[in-house]
Amino acid sequence: MSFKIEIFSQGEELVTGQITDTNATWLSEKLIQMGFTVTRHTTVGDKLEDLVGLLREIAERADCCICTGGLGPTVDDLTAEAVAKAFAKPLEFDPVAYQQMAEYFRQRGRTMPESNRKQAMLPKDSIRLDNEWGTAPGFALKSGQCQFAFVPGVPSEMKQMFREKITPLVLTPFKTQPWKLRTIKTIGLGESDIQACLDTLVFPGAVQLGFRAGSGEVQTKLLFPPDFPETEMNNFTHAVAKQIGDPVFAIDRQDKQKRSIASVLGEVLHNQQHTLCILETISQGLMAAKCLGMESLSESMFAASSEQICTKLNIEAQEDLLVTASEIAEVYRAECGTDYALVQLCNKEAVDSADQKQSVQLYNALATSTDTVTQLNRVSGTIKRKQNQAALLGLDFLRRYLQNNIKGS
Repeated sequence: MSFKIEIFSQGEELVTGQITDTNATWLSEKLIQMGFTVTRHTTVGDKLEDLVGLLREIAERADCCICTGGLGPTVDDLTAEAVAKAFAKPLEFDPVAYQQMAEYFRQRGRTMPESNRKQAMLPKDSIRLDNEWGTAPGFALKSGQCQFAFVPGVPSEMKQMFREKITPLVLTPFKTQPWKLRTIKTIGLGESDIQACLDTLVFPGAVQLGFRAGSGEVQTKLLFPPDFPETEMNNFTHAVAKQIGDPVFAIDRQDKQKRSIASVLGEVLHNQQHTLCILETISQGLMAAKCLGMESLSESMFAASSEQICTKLNIEAQEDLLVTASEIAEVYRAECGTDYALVQLCNKEAVDSADQKQSVQLYNALATSTDTVTQLNRVSGTIKRKQNQAALLGLDFLRRYLQNNIKGS
């Protein structure tokens, strides 16, 4: 049986665009993995009547609803009051909640303001959800067919309360069967390009396909029904990855640690006992920063221009930056004594341009003990986006070389 669940976010700062509702996104992903059907995301500002109306609507159409926000001590925090009015459950003082809040302040050497007493006023017959990570307690209650859970909107508190309070105390009675998620991660292809790659592939009818474009990578999500055979699921996932090709750098399972391009690289280099040095320009150390903790990264350096690098390494700059990048990679690898040297150069004039629409040409070179390979890329957007894209494309250049040239990687 599939249970319908809604996510209800409260706060004027959400509807006015001052902050992004990351809570709803995070909750949806978790709830779908648990086997719920998420039917709606709804956001309402600090208007009591709007909150009351929506709560009554949800009580009639959903099996469960998780509400975030509006549990603070100020006049614009109206969730508890709205619940009391919507379901005729007057607010009652909870001395345990009040004592927990007072202790929270005491441990931090602060006096609790009188306004915080409001947070200890909970709807009659509700179940208190203790907040061990902040001041505002949550609460749960049932109205009509719908089981409600209310938690603070602070993301760190919300996530902890979902794991420690909502899941065991509120969601357990729902006998859901978790769907199975496989996430194929790629760099260098857009969503429409990936969709085109998959147009000729026949999908099993029950499998749901989705895409999520993040900061520099695209995730192709395959959602399988609970009873989908494991072997068939793995075979189909790898068939999709094969169809997409070289841009795939990882396949994540929901029950395993999520992998980044740097962690994939780290695994390959560690398994081969190979070392790496990185030299970068436009990304200004971001490429090396993404490899933080990688044992195989021996040295890194960044400079504002290829001219500075050539001067430092005593190399004569060539008119062709790709040739220059190759020579720099060879010299830098020899100087560092590593198995690989990854070098990223760019046209400094384009970086310095005030026109953010102007794209930047990247000149990547990878020197090994036997050869040197190069790659051209182009990045665009804000300088922050260009830097992140440049770093990811450089690391992916190395990843593709290693996975295509090293046996067993």
